[in-house]
Amino acid sequence: MDTRSQLAIVFLVLMVMASVWWLFLRPARRRRELDRQPFPESWLAILRRTLPWYDRMSYGDQRNLQNLIKRFLDTKIFVPCAGQPVTDAVRISIAAQACLLLLHRPGTEYGSLGYILVYPAEFRVARPVQDEVGLVSHEDSVLAGESWDSGRIVLSWDNVLQGSADLGDGHNVVLHEFAHQLDQESGSANGAPVLDSAEAYEAWSAVMSREFDRLQRAAQAGLPTLFDYYGATDPAEFFAVATEVFYEQPAMMAQTHPDVFEQLRHHYGVDPREWH
Repeated sequence: MDTRSQLAIVFLVLMVMASVWWLFLRPARRRRELDRQPFPESWLAILRRTLPWYDRMSYGDQRNLQNLIKRFLDTKIFVPCAGQPVTDAVRISIAAQACLLLLHRPGTEYGSLGYILVYPAEFRVARPVQDEVGLVSHEDSVLAGESWDSGRIVLSWDNVLQGSADLGDGHNVVLHEFAHQLDQESGSANGAPVLDSAEAYEAWSAVMSREFDRLQRAAQAGLPTLFDYYGATDPAEFFAVATEVFYEQPAMMAQTHPDVFEQLRHHYGVDPREWH
């Protein structure tokens, strides 16, 4: 083997080692550093205001949630929009609710998410709409939040505050949009997040498809239902709406939709009834 070939091999090995360090070892080391850092008292006060359940959580869950919040804030960039300031209250409130979904769920802290855009109130988004003859126009939609597969989430701070002000009404924009982020980790937003086995996917599909159809029928007939009719839009929205209800109205969900409750309890690894 000539010198040029040897240098090429050495260079390749160094590149592989550098990639392993950057992608795996460095983030793990950083997480350990963050976990050792104390959780600021000012942050804890915001956390308790945002999640009144916090003091009813086990000590282990409290510590885990604190560490998840620190890691989340270390890797996400908050972008102020339309004059909305990004304060600790904004950052901790959003991070606390987002990390609640990760409490017992292995994996990275929304690894594909880089930016969180925060507006002071609901915002307008222009969407392309195609009519029956193929002509495309743009229609304005007023939104409280939106999750994009390009590593961004958009939130209305007013709606974030409304969601945390009443954690029993089944409506929470942060839980909703971050459930979409988990859904998108599987490669597409289809209402099925990353699960741990083929059997789990089979059970998930059977339960969620049946309950999605049930919600669609209720919406069409105008019948009362625990789930917001918006969940009847498509399976991805049903998963996000069900996640809101699971955390905010767990006892009612367990009573009226026990199969959905069990699927989400297994997926998230928690039983929110213990906190309520």
